[in-house]
Amino acid sequence: MNTFSLKITACNRVFYDGECEIVIFPGYDGEMAVMANHEQMTASVETGEIRFRIPGGTWLEAINSMGLITVDHNKVDILVYSAEKPEEIDAFRAEAALERAKEQLQEKQSIMEYHISRASLSRAMARLKYSGREIH
Repeated sequence: MNTFSLKITACNRVFYDGECEIVIFPGYDGEMAVMANHEQMTASVETGEIRFRIPGGTWLEAINSMGLITVDHNKVDILVYSAEKPEEIDAFRAEAALERAKEQLQEKQSIMEYHISRASLSRAMARLKYSGREIH
């Protein structure tokens, strides 16, 4: 199968940098996929799960926050605020973050604070969903 270069970068580290056969990411209108020789594009990446298959057929996944993807000449760059493997997620911390975000959304906030609280809530819910914990 044809491959392309994939680099997933978070604020604190390079999550993955290597060859890839297909990458599936959460977009604004739902999941989108990129394969080798994909048309040039730039799109937003929503909070959720990025799945990608490396040569040999192994699937890897990253639980991610919002970001951006660019595709150009068989090179895909994904830049997100955070990316972590499901086994790296501390479910208790994610649950505490979920409760904090819910409380913040109940308070009177500016528009900017509201969007930050919504993003925090979304990230906590994604972390809990993919860590295997129930969301309360």
